[in-house]
Amino acid sequence: MRLKVIACEVLFREICLCAAYSSNIISTEFMKRGLHDEPDVLRSELQNRIDNTEEKIYEGILLGYALCSNSLAGLRARGIPLVVPRAHDCITLFLGSKENYNKHFTDEPGTYYYTHGWLERAGTKIERKTHDDRALAKKYEQYVEKYGEDNAKYLMEFERSWIDNYSRAAFINLDFVDFGHYKESVKEIAAEKGWRYEELPGDMRLIRKLIDGHWDRDEFLVVQPGEEIIPSYDNEIMKCRPAMVRSS
Repeated sequence: MRLKVIACEVLFREICLCAAYSSNIISTEFMKRGLHDEPDVLRSELQNRIDNTEEKIYEGILLGYALCSNSLAGLRARGIPLVVPRAHDCITLFLGSKENYNKHFTDEPGTYYYTHGWLERAGTKIERKTHDDRALAKKYEQYVEKYGEDNAKYLMEFERSWIDNYSRAAFINLDFVDFGHYKESVKEIAAEKGWRYEELPGDMRLIRKLIDGHWDRDEFLVVQPGEEIIPSYDNEIMKCRPAMVRSS
């Protein structure tokens, strides 16, 4: 098959490696990781990339994303199918399955996860904080616009309370990118925050299945032309429905 991948740049190395080994013919487009901070902007940019794909060339579009704060909700397949892993966030893609992710989340809910891709795409300086200050400031402005200042302050305090409850920094380790300086950086961040540092084994099986076209229903959502993605609020994470007619 000839397939196009549209993915977050934090998955660059993993997707390129899997594409190199795949029997499918893969084209790739990578998007800035900072788009995660603005789900509406990410959704709009993804739809634009989907709409501008040459459908006569490709048999499907693969999304290297998870639901990501409902960023994928409302995305529409046009003339060819969309395929997306059933995952709440990209950590699932690095851990290999939503079941593996759920186990870690249940056993250690106060964990902040790091990957080499997340760190190396941070820019010239590895982030020493769990959240970027500019992203928080922008989110506060959006909350004020939508909900008013008092409600915005409450929502930001609630989000910061989650940050205060982190107790573990987990570095997801993939053997083919064993760059020691990233591990050391996460260890330093953990020490600064007073968190416990741990390494978790990464697993590329979900990314490999996406690229190779092994899209079983339990792990992947295939959105047919004329359908759109919506959250399912259950173990399936997302589902599709006939695209709604939207007013201009």
